[in-house]
Amino acid sequence: MSDILTLGVLASGRGSNFQAIIDSIEKGHLRARVAVLITDNPGAYAIERAKNHNIEHIVLRPRDFTDKDAYYSHIAHELEKRGVELVILAGFMRIVGKRLIERFPNRIMNIHPALLPSFPGLHGQRQAVEYGVKISGCTVHFVDEGVDTGPIIIQAAVPVYDDDTEESLSERILKQEHRIFPYAIRLYSEGRLMVDGRRVIIKGERRDAVITNPPLEEA
Repeated sequence: MSDILTLGVLASGRGSNFQAIIDSIEKGHLRARVAVLITDNPGAYAIERAKNHNIEHIVLRPRDFTDKDAYYSHIAHELEKRGVELVILAGFMRIVGKRLIERFPNRIMNIHPALLPSFPGLHGQRQAVEYGVKISGCTVHFVDEGVDTGPIIIQAAVPVYDDDTEESLSERILKQEHRIFPYAIRLYSEGRLMVDGRRVIIKGERRDAVITNPPLEEA
């Protein structure tokens, strides 16, 4: 791994986590660069964020490929030819195909708006409110072929209030997403993450610093 970690970002929508990563890089908190944004949505606001920061973007739509394997093989090719070391899913609203996963094993990170393994898949915030849990949050994990089933890197807890809606809880969780996603990338860039089966060991981390209160820089 080089001194400056090369990232490739996949996004489908507004890209607020993409922006949080860009901000962390520009503030000097994260020694990385984003080589390319790949999106499946030509109308994604993430494209505007890329343009604002002179980041290359590519629109790749599944319907333009013969099948899922061809689509993800092409994405992998575009990432590899730009020297991408770590792939970031910043609101990429598709299940990643095995052709990308096998080319970047334990090198694809996703963030999910729930405390996995609870409430995987779509609308994790709505699931939490409807189930009546008192604590929810967000999870950064490595991506495998399942739906939000990969090894967990770091989590942040968020209280769920009696009057919460999906929208109000989502807003509170999103603030934590913007904190822990750049932090997880930084841990990777520093060579501090070790995958041991389902467990991700964070080298040099205090035992009480990972789950609810990671030592992050203030925005």
